[in-house]
Amino acid sequence: MLWAYITSFRAATGETPFSLAYGVEADIPIEISLPTFRVDNFDEENNDVLLALATDLLEEKREISQVRAAALQQTIARYYNSKVKLRRFVKGDLVLRKVFLNTKEKGVGVLGPNWEGPYRVRAIIRPGTYELETLEGRVLGNPWNAEHLRRYFQ
Repeated sequence: MLWAYITSFRAATGETPFSLAYGVEADIPIEISLPTFRVDNFDEENNDVLLALATDLLEEKREISQVRAAALQQTIARYYNSKVKLRRFVKGDLVLRKVFLNTKEKGVGVLGPNWEGPYRVRAIIRPGTYELETLEGRVLGNPWNAEHLRRYFQ
């Protein structure tokens, strides 16, 4: 299993972990017994020169794979950010707060409410983080992320 892991290409880097560590691709055991292009065209006289060249180019190969991984991360982040719906609230807005397992009423089961409130936005701590208070003016202890809030319509 470990051999399969270190000899498989990764989408993020375009390389195998073995080639990033040693500079060359590993020969899998089946290539030794069956004739393949690499085995048939193996040049033993130039092998040492080619290994030294691969070792010299190893740092460049690693840098290229880091650039590929960063480009993939940017692509994934761009896709994710295009799907995210921003929720912005201003001071005084009424919001509902998501019910979590630790705040859920005992004994209601799966048919209990998913949202509780309404609460009033008391302060904006930073974009996306809000301090809430009840309609009576009691301040809730912790700040809340906009991901766990939604606008309350009367």
